[in-house]
Amino acid sequence: MKASVGVCVVFVLALVGFGSAIKCFSCKDYSGTCSKIRDCYYDDACLTVYERGGDTYRQCMKYSDCDRNLVAEKFPKLSSFKFSCCTSDLCNTAPLSVSSRSVVGILLSLALFWWGVL
Repeated sequence: MKASVGVCVVFVLALVGFGSAIKCFSCKDYSGTCSKIRDCYYDDACLTVYERGGDTYRQCMKYSDCDRNLVAEKFPKLSSFKFSCCTSDLCNTAPLSVSSRSVVGILLSLALFWWGVL
């Protein structure tokens, strides 16, 4: 009986893990085509820093440090920036551009129209 309880506990711990870390994109880019992925620590968030008229920085950062003053300390060369922190896997990806959203919308409309005609 004790052995089966022990096996069940080990099995559940193997499935759940001891704190789930997230994955974030990690790069500095201008075009929004970041593909490098990094495993973060369990108390990290995914940080995105948008430099005004320049690069975008993506990386892991301790969630408790997601504060404008602390981000400014981490990026002292940036005079004007926006930033965001998020806490799900690969949430600091580049957003779809307006043109790609328009193309997807047009293609979806055509597909629905074609499906309705047939």
